[in-house]
Amino acid sequence: MTTATQHPASKALPALLLLLTVFGPISMDLYLPALPALTAELGAATSVAQLTVTACLIGLAAGQLVAGPVSDRHGRRGILLIGIVAYIAMSLLCAASPTVELLIAARFVQGLAGGVGMVIAQAAGRDVFAGRYLIRFYARLTVVGGFAAVVGPLLGGLLNTVVDWRGLFVFLAIVGAGILALTLQRFGETLPAEHRTTGGLTRLLHDYRTLLSDRIFVGAILNQGFLYGALFAYLSGATFVLQDIYGLSPLEYALAFGVNSAGFMVFGHLAGKASEHDHVRATLAVGVLVVALGAAGLLVAGLAPMPLWAVLASLFALAAGVSISSPPATTLALVGYPQIAGTASSLLGMIRFGFGGVAAPLVGVAGSLSILPLGVVTVAAAVLAAGALLFTLRAARAHVRV
Repeated sequence: MTTATQHPASKALPALLLLLTVFGPISMDLYLPALPALTAELGAATSVAQLTVTACLIGLAAGQLVAGPVSDRHGRRGILLIGIVAYIAMSLLCAASPTVELLIAARFVQGLAGGVGMVIAQAAGRDVFAGRYLIRFYARLTVVGGFAAVVGPLLGGLLNTVVDWRGLFVFLAIVGAGILALTLQRFGETLPAEHRTTGGLTRLLHDYRTLLSDRIFVGAILNQGFLYGALFAYLSGATFVLQDIYGLSPLEYALAFGVNSAGFMVFGHLAGKASEHDHVRATLAVGVLVVALGAAGLLVAGLAPMPLWAVLASLFALAAGVSISSPPATTLALVGYPQIAGTASSLLGMIRFGFGGVAAPLVGVAGSLSILPLGVVTVAAAVLAAGALLFTLRAARAHVRV
């Protein structure tokens, strides 16, 4: 198997792999500034409208769970092309949806298709990188995801001044078409036939047992699941908190969100650098602590009136902490499984987005004018993530793998 330690990959492929990571964040973030307007136009309750976020998250989780093992058996390129085409079609269906129910269904399938690109990016990266190059690649995945999160709401806020929420979904289809063109030109197969898995369902179940019996792997993916639950609760709830409670316009919200996403990029890059120097577990612990501080700030804001700057600082800490945790946790989860990187990546992605899908609608249970549910959900997620971290550290002391 080709690795970056022996035969560095060409510049075109790593850049394309990084680009594939935009599916998740841009699908989530681009239309968030228009979510209140979408809610009003379709006559939906706040909690129902937030199901458009939840449906996409669950789809992203399920799409990765399916695409990862399929790509381990049949190769990366074919399943990737199918996913991108389906993403374009579902984005157009979202734009044409006349009811919130159809929009929720279309968002689920859009997430399924988008999950393919995300899991292939992680798995193909594992195909071609090893050692510190692999850690650096996963740090760049975090940074590019943060960049997409910056561009998404900023573009959404700007586009929302000239088009409605339907136009934003048309834009997502255009983005998908651009990625499809680049993939057709630049993405060659990264998993040779001799390195693919065989055995069908029996082999897949064996691979799952192997992964789920590894306490380091389980602890790392649970940690990420709980932290991403906090992150997606923030993504789902912040638009209502900042616009409905603090009165920010869609463009002002996009700018505030962009600052937080820029922090996500910067801290993800720094976390990757720290992890490259054998500080994987320590970096992960720092990430959990920073998330806990941000969540605590949101809980306080839910219990007593707080100025806008305090809420923005708490949201910034929450996003930064998740980005700090992502490169080391991804490395802990995937580094030991080069032969089943797709399956391992799919479980990691499923846990991240599945937990996020559960957490996202919980922040709307008290309506759009209360921060308290967001504070409660994120604090609970941070506590559970800390527990998963301790589980991982104990397992690592018994069997050091990184």
